[in-house]
Amino acid sequence: MSLTDEERERLADVVRLQPTKNGELQERWGLDSGSEVHHYLEDHLGDYYYRDDNSLIRATDEAAEVTGAEPAVEGDGDGDGDGVPDRIRVPELQAQIFAVLAGPDERSQSVVSTLQSVRDAYDVDPSAEDVRSALQALRRKNVVEVIYRTVPTFRLAVDRDAVDVVATD
Repeated sequence: MSLTDEERERLADVVRLQPTKNGELQERWGLDSGSEVHHYLEDHLGDYYYRDDNSLIRATDEAAEVTGAEPAVEGDGDGDGDGVPDRIRVPELQAQIFAVLAGPDERSQSVVSTLQSVRDAYDVDPSAEDVRSALQALRRKNVVEVIYRTVPTFRLAVDRDAVDVVATD
């Protein structure tokens, strides 16, 4: 299957963002709805993606070969099937959050607390929504977990040194 330049670039987005959701691709591609994303994937990239057991969008191995894009998630830790990756490639904000977020044995943090930690550690001022979105993306990569208290709170699901985090921005 021959891909246009747009299809190849969008497929590279799927490779780099996986596991991902329609909404994340909708925002990235400037589409009007998740339904448009679904139709685009089916009509243009059907041979190169699939949905996992949690309905998250993932690229096939062939997609990474075709695009030359680096997958967002590599490996499965020590191969024990726990789903914890060896390496993740993430945008800078996600890497910063991973560096400052409470560890697995610490009290989980709210989005606002995480935002403040990022502001204190780095010379950045992301929005609370950007932090929330980044936390959810890290959650989909199995390196952050949600603890439900009065508000949803977050902490690392793995030891910080168990995953090599590569910032892509």
